[in-house]
Amino acid sequence: MPSFDVVSEIDRHELTNAIDQANRELSQRFDFKDTGCKYEFKEKEFVVQMQAQVEFQLKQMLDILKLKLTKRGIDVACLDLKEAQTNLAEARQDVSLRHGIDQECGKKIVKLLKESKLKVQGAIHGEKVRVTGKQRDDLQDAIALLRRQEFDRPLSYDNFRD
Repeated sequence: MPSFDVVSEIDRHELTNAIDQANRELSQRFDFKDTGCKYEFKEKEFVVQMQAQVEFQLKQMLDILKLKLTKRGIDVACLDLKEAQTNLAEARQDVSLRHGIDQECGKKIVKLLKESKLKVQGAIHGEKVRVTGKQRDDLQDAIALLRRQEFDRPLSYDNFRD
């Protein structure tokens, strides 16, 4: 029986490269030279921490990060901005990266597939949704339906099997 998986994954290698490029740009730009601004990637929490002197620089750093992520093929819809913490010495802001499909998003995908009257079934398997159907065309219609919808994270489609 044909099937495919709906997943939301971020390529860690491309993410690391994008953060390195953003740090390199900070060191080369005149307005950021010798300010101590930097990006730091915390792998356990899957968070990028931005450090700057003032909050205004954080906004500029966020634009640089978004540009570098986009150039590396990472969708910026996965970014979740936290509140900036400022004091007299520095400003910090955490940017968490949403990956994997949580229960709420998985239920939304399954419900959407059921309401569409397509001859496919969706089942939540951890951080992915497995969609099965009898015909390949139905699965391709399901992918087209999911691409037209707005979700809070970028979706990709893996493991298409006949």
